Amino acid sequence: MKNRYLKNVSTLKLKTDKCTGCGRCLEVCPHEVFELENGKSHIIDRDACMECGACAKNCPLTQ
Repeated sequence: MKNRYLKNVSTLKLKTDKCTGCGRCLEVCPHEVFELENGKSHIIDRDACMECGACAKNCPLTQ
């Protein structure tokens, strides 16, 4: 069972237009809020995000 947090309060942002589809966000997200679709990462469960920042810290586009 996934942890749930307050609904609609996540500040998680994803620039899918710039995503290269490397999959790092999927690998490091402890709550599996991402999926790859058509070579781009997408947020599938925003309310499961715990705002840990692992995705942003590991994204090559934010380096």
